[in-house]
Amino acid sequence: MGTMAARFRTTSGDVLVGRLEGDAVVTAGTAGPRGFVPDAEGWAGIRGASGARHALADVALLPPVVPSKVLCIGLNYRDHAAESGLELPPVPVLFAKWPSALVGHGAEIVLPREETRPDYEAELAVVFSRTFRRASRAEARGLIGGYCAFNDVSGRRAQLETPLRQFTLGKSFDTFGPMGPCLVDADGVDLGSLDVGCRVSGETMQSSNTGNLIFGLEELVEYVSTATTIEAGDVLITGTPGGVGDGRKPPRYLRAGDVVEVTVGDCPTLSNPVVAEA
Repeated sequence: MGTMAARFRTTSGDVLVGRLEGDAVVTAGTAGPRGFVPDAEGWAGIRGASGARHALADVALLPPVVPSKVLCIGLNYRDHAAESGLELPPVPVLFAKWPSALVGHGAEIVLPREETRPDYEAELAVVFSRTFRRASRAEARGLIGGYCAFNDVSGRRAQLETPLRQFTLGKSFDTFGPMGPCLVDADGVDLGSLDVGCRVSGETMQSSNTGNLIFGLEELVEYVSTATTIEAGDVLITGTPGGVGDGRKPPRYLRAGDVVEVTVGDCPTLSNPVVAEA
């Protein structure tokens, strides 16, 4: 299992980074403006962490990074495309999720009053270790510094209420981006063979593997970096497998009282309770 980096807030309000060890986190230092950036220096600091040890029960885990961009890929598993009634895309389907949607492990997913079809999506997220543009497939793997679990919570009403599909709006409600609980060092990890799963209130809804991606990570990185400069600490989420609530008969949407758990590879389970907006 790789080294795990967490960003967390203490009871005194300090925002720190540290090494996750079981039910505790060992302080490495103060979090920077981008949170934890998974470059060589960042990982060296986490591996050498020797500061105060905090029980996880006494801190709030935050998203590991503070990205400028969350790049999202749609319809990247064949079974999800089939359940959505859509043909396989000829190139990756790219959209954005506003970073303001991100929350950490244990934080509440708040269902907006207007959203009648809130859904879950288990995904592998990767975080980039440096800034780049126009990466080749051969370069792509070396640009990924860490990975974690991501729940691409989706408001299907907002997403599908216009002919052109408002992906960004439907994906970007506040709290619709649980991420974590930590970032796992991607060095030596086969990101093309990670199990991806989701449980809602204890019931398994999604179970797949990144080996089933239509477009692999190298192809995704090459494609998205043709359009925009990707900065160190930016996030790419790689698509969700079949089993989403909107594709079930009858549909199974999120409701207040649910707990959504997402698992990806060796990353600890990302768990978030669901509540209704006041």
